[in-house]
Amino acid sequence: MSQRKFLLTPEGLQKLNDELKVLVNEKRKEVIERIQEAVAHGDLSENADYAQAKEEQSFIEGRIQEIEDMVKNAEIIDTHAKHNSVTIGSTVEISVKDDKGTKSNRKYAIVGSNEANPSEGKISNESLVGKALLGRKVGDVIKIPTPVGEMTYEITQIV
Repeated sequence: MSQRKFLLTPEGLQKLNDELKVLVNEKRKEVIERIQEAVAHGDLSENADYAQAKEEQSFIEGRIQEIEDMVKNAEIIDTHAKHNSVTIGSTVEISVKDDKGTKSNRKYAIVGSNEANPSEGKISNESLVGKALLGRKVGDVIKIPTPVGEMTYEITQIV
């Protein structure tokens, strides 16, 4: 059975390991203490603190399993490799023109979907723009239909 690979930068893997450490060593212990305290108060059928703590425990355990799976099946993206075309791990400088002719310059890092954060300039390789940029070279012009109209992207540099 083939496991799904999770594309992560070294920084993304470190963030997941840090989050896992906090969940296992701190959050898990805190919620167990809250559950024990709620149990000590007696009648669990009408104990909102107990119900809330159990729900939080379920969320924490689920997140721990999710992170452990991602770390176990991580494929590390080399963000320092130089390529002639856009690949996962590339940082791309582009000139964007909307259908009204307004131009702007943007810089995107192409990352796996788990690390995507457009507000930080990190777009997923599975996103509309990410897919369109993959395999392209400096000087390539790509037209992409978006909800706000057609956008024209010209790759000016691959870092």
